[in-house]
Amino acid sequence: MDALLNKTKRNIHQWLQSESVISNSLATLVGILTGLAIVLYDHALDSSEKFFFGGIDGYPRYCVILLPALGGLIVGVFAHLLIKTRRYDIEEVIEATTLRGGRISARNAFLEVLASIITIGSGGSAGKEAPVVLAGSGIGSFLARLFGIHGNRVRILLGCGAAGGIAASFNAPLAGVVFAVEVILGELEAKTFIPIVISSVFATLVSNTIFGVRIIQVSDYHLVSPFYESVLYLGLGICAGIIALLLMRFLHAFHRYFDALKVSKVFKPAIGGAFVGIIGYFYPQIFGVGYDVITDALSNELALNLMLALVVLKIIAFAFTMGSGGSGGSIVPALFTGAMLGGAYGTIVHGAFPGVTAESGAYALAGMGAVLAGTSHAPLAAILILFELTRDYNLILPIMLACVVSNLVSSSLNPESIFTQGLRKRGFNIRKGREVDIMESLLVRDAMKHEVQTVSENKSVKSLVALMQSSRHAGFPVLDSGGGLCGIVTLKDLRDKVKQDDLDKNICEISTKEVEVAYPDETLNTVLKRLAAKDIGRLPVVSRKDTRKLLGIITRSDIVNLYDKKVIDKVYQKRGEESR
Repeated sequence: MDALLNKTKRNIHQWLQSESVISNSLATLVGILTGLAIVLYDHALDSSEKFFFGGIDGYPRYCVILLPALGGLIVGVFAHLLIKTRRYDIEEVIEATTLRGGRISARNAFLEVLASIITIGSGGSAGKEAPVVLAGSGIGSFLARLFGIHGNRVRILLGCGAAGGIAASFNAPLAGVVFAVEVILGELEAKTFIPIVISSVFATLVSNTIFGVRIIQVSDYHLVSPFYESVLYLGLGICAGIIALLLMRFLHAFHRYFDALKVSKVFKPAIGGAFVGIIGYFYPQIFGVGYDVITDALSNELALNLMLALVVLKIIAFAFTMGSGGSGGSIVPALFTGAMLGGAYGTIVHGAFPGVTAESGAYALAGMGAVLAGTSHAPLAAILILFELTRDYNLILPIMLACVVSNLVSSSLNPESIFTQGLRKRGFNIRKGREVDIMESLLVRDAMKHEVQTVSENKSVKSLVALMQSSRHAGFPVLDSGGGLCGIVTLKDLRDKVKQDDLDKNICEISTKEVEVAYPDETLNTVLKRLAAKDIGRLPVVSRKDTRKLLGIITRSDIVNLYDKKVIDKVYQKRGEESR
């Protein structure tokens, strides 16, 4: 009995020490803390809005112009005194996961969240998703530092925080997971996916239990004429792709303008805020997040001329807010612009074809997702955010069509998303969680190992087992009697093809004869794709003139190690250029 109890204790202890349990436990903690952070953020944002706008009724109406300028001034002073280094946004989270091993400054992330509360609360035209992604990512990075976690697990915790932030903010756990995979990490693996799901679920549970995120109420829309309306939704997707491109171009142009403006950085957010205030004096709908205005568009309560005006004015107000140095996100402005575009488009087509089209609110709903897909280049995340925000499945097919078409139009005209165009401006070309320029510039000969431990095809499997135990390698190239490459043998071959009484077999009987190889002049990006496609961890490197001539071996870890080294060199080089 005691022996059984001791064995059970040992098994439990080993299980608790396993990597999956540790990762999932930390993901749970990140999710809970992120959910609590979003609750606090929403309360603080409500308080900020009441502070700036609550007592304005007793003053002349033109005072509304001064509120975003005042908020901008506070943010400018705040950033100058406390943040000092480069400001944080979602693109910095992407940069951290790709170029800095998942390390971000939790302090700066927290300060940027505070800056967004002032920006949005004073009427700045921005969304709250970037601050909540920063909050979640900051929590993940802080816990990684606190528990001494290194390597890829830091990136996973950062992704957990980002997923939890989106999930809790929009009451959208599925969208949070997909956003983290599509936008932040750029990859989908079981060891990454499971912790992100756990974090997203717990963040949503905590935020809903304590606070409860309000779902946007949508009328019961459906396709009136599937054939005719599909063509119209396709047209909406094209328009949304163009509007998404304009939104990104305006933002980029205003960033350039304010960067070149010969004014202290302290005053730039105030200047941008003043222009937002002027726009808001005539069209107050552009102030803040704008969920109420989106709801009005979905409920067919806005006039055509107002929605057309808001499409343009929201883009300009958003560009002024963010380009001047305000703090906030781009997802909700994209949803707002899409709702106005779709509502205006729906009003026109419903007036022209009333018998075969739904009301304008249906098109406003599809427009929201389409513009978001066009700006983020993450159509699946856009579809899921929209579905989970509204809980309306009736229009899922036209929404999917509009989102995919918008993404196709936008990405064909501009390969960068709104989250990566700033990184591209600074010289980083990031695709699917990797810096593509680095991967394309490095060759196999830069990363390969020239000294390779090989085995002879005539040796016994028993000798192979002994070699694997002593060397700790999980695979070896197999050479024939003439010294030419004739196969490769791995630990998987041993497990799948060898039984206890088969140890006297020759290695050639269990080795893989059709070998995937690499060449010294191939790029690391090409080889990495080949490794991923075949789900293998190593490739023999051979001569192009003689594929039996073994020159070395390259593994996934060789590629990652060289990539990390070059990334660090490039980051330090960029920082040096920025400081000059």
